[in-house]
Amino acid sequence: MEGGRRGPLLTALLVVWVAAAAAAEAEAGPEQAALPQERSLVRPMTASNWTLVLEGEWMLKFYAPWCPSCQQTDSEWETFAKNGEILQISVGKVDVIQEPGLSGRFFVTTLPAFFHAKDGIFRRYRGPGIYEDLQNYILEKKWRSVEPLTGWKSPASLTMSGMAGLFSISGKIWHLHNYFTVTLGVPAWCSYVFFIIATLIFGLFMGLVLVVISECFYLPLPRHLSEGSEQNLRSEEAHTTEQLQDAEEEKDDSNEEENKDSLVDDEEEKEDLGYEEEAEEDEEDSPAAGMDEKRSDARDPGPLREVQEDEGPGGTEDNALEQPCPAGAEAAEDTVRQRRSQHADKGPSA
Repeated sequence: MEGGRRGPLLTALLVVWVAAAAAAEAEAGPEQAALPQERSLVRPMTASNWTLVLEGEWMLKFYAPWCPSCQQTDSEWETFAKNGEILQISVGKVDVIQEPGLSGRFFVTTLPAFFHAKDGIFRRYRGPGIYEDLQNYILEKKWRSVEPLTGWKSPASLTMSGMAGLFSISGKIWHLHNYFTVTLGVPAWCSYVFFIIATLIFGLFMGLVLVVISECFYLPLPRHLSEGSEQNLRSEEAHTTEQLQDAEEEKDDSNEEENKDSLVDDEEEKEDLGYEEEAEEDEEDSPAAGMDEKRSDARDPGPLREVQEDEGPGGTEDNALEQPCPAGAEAAEDTVRQRRSQHADKGPSA
């Protein structure tokens, strides 16, 4: 009896609970319809769709989930994206943790980082991430006064494509390191040792590949040609060495000749000075000898007077002319004149 009474009671309670739940959903339905969930107009950019930025006008924001400054500008960036249709601009964002390749392509070093793109020409926006500043930057076209990223700095260049590949590889290595240390619980030093060994093995493998490629594309020369080339090289080396030796010998000979000439000149100058001194001494001695002769003639005037009287007045003149000069003085003067003439001849030739 008691079991039969409890069955209808539980059924009644279940019906009441379902009815109350239906009534609550009916009351909440209009409110939820009045407040639909808002959809973000900021477009996430990845390595697969970033080429859309090359067409039209775009503003990109690079951020990281753990960056406080990036979180402070999220609301301003959403407001700017809502007015993107009015400003005729597309707004996107890039998570550098999920997309390290794009951060390397744009060479992002600080967060948050903002970029403006107009028909494939990129410029760095360094202003604050406030909606009003962003709006004025587009409306007033302040981006025209900013130097564009051209040449190898452009994200679309081959250089930055290589940089993107390096950043993507580093990102994969970082994720693998986190998998070893966090998921598997491997110590950090073990992970570092693993990556060091893997780097060495990869380097050896790449070196082996390069050697194989060079051997495949390298065509060895025939034996007779290789021997001929070696002989030519040896003959050229011998010829160059001979030329160097000849040049050194010529230099040595020229230096010896110059030294000899300088020694000869010095000796000649010394001889000239000696001859000049001797001539001066002879000149000093000749007046003294003449005075002595005059004195001796004055002491013995008798015979001379007789001769003069016999010869007459003309004879005195002849005797005066026939009196010889001292022989030593004339020889000294001749040698001095010869030395001076030789020295004068050598001066212009030198």
